[in-house]
Amino acid sequence: MDGALLGQTAAIITSCLWTINSLLFASAGKRIGSISVNAYRIICAVGLLSATHLILFHQFLPSATTEQWFWIGLSGIIGLGIGDFGLFAAFVIIGPRRSVLIMALSPIFAAIGGYLVLHEILTPFSIVGIAVTLTGVILVILENEEKSNEEVLPRRMKMWGSLLAFIGAIGQGTGIVLAKNGIWLYESNPLNPLSATLIRMILGSLFIWFVVLVAGKLPEIQKAFHNRQGLKLTVLGAFIGPFLGVTFSMIAATLSEVGIAQTLMSLMPVLIIPILWIHYRQKTSPRGILGALIAVAGVAMLFMH
Repeated sequence: MDGALLGQTAAIITSCLWTINSLLFASAGKRIGSISVNAYRIICAVGLLSATHLILFHQFLPSATTEQWFWIGLSGIIGLGIGDFGLFAAFVIIGPRRSVLIMALSPIFAAIGGYLVLHEILTPFSIVGIAVTLTGVILVILENEEKSNEEVLPRRMKMWGSLLAFIGAIGQGTGIVLAKNGIWLYESNPLNPLSATLIRMILGSLFIWFVVLVAGKLPEIQKAFHNRQGLKLTVLGAFIGPFLGVTFSMIAATLSEVGIAQTLMSLMPVLIIPILWIHYRQKTSPRGILGALIAVAGVAMLFMH
């Protein structure tokens, strides 16, 4: 298998892992709450990544400058702290299918951020891709639950859940831009992706646990620790998503063209539909399927220029 094909395969595996990860965290969130899921899964991810970093680079902490720690750490706070809190809360409120679909907007914010911060080119074709993606997402968000075989939600709850998922998309897209800025701060000596991921996780973890303490959520976190099923789902999700998923995404980005990798890693809105149907017997309406396909097509247009 040549390098490009291996990279594309890794990108598809990444989409599959992140799709399964979203279902695990959605189930865990209903048992122990989104705050507990976010707090415990990031601790697990830091542990796994630190062990891997030690094995590969013979050091627990990455060798990076203060500026790199600042930019990449800020990306962890915005993406993993604020963004993932919104996403996990949305999983519980509006379910994984709608949440994952709204997260398809994250490449849009990454593209806009790349244009504003990194001075990357945003072509007219990319702008059309943004419009197409928005169309697909809106098509599903405005769908009546009676036609999608999903639990009927009050309009206010649906809008609140969608807003939280939207915050997740902004956080993820913005976080990627800030991380890339930190990685390439010194163009002649860019930071390796694993070290950058570990820095993001460490600073994201510190932020999340600081919020837990300040908001007085520690009793809730301690109570969640005794929910074995919820904790088991969270640990499994942390292994599949932040650890395995990130590893395969780095392989994809390294071995294949970025546009192709980004597109293949954005297949979650489509992949989640058959999983929900097979495992949960939850059918998706033709409108829901069409909206997901349109959103993914828009993401492809955004990067394939």
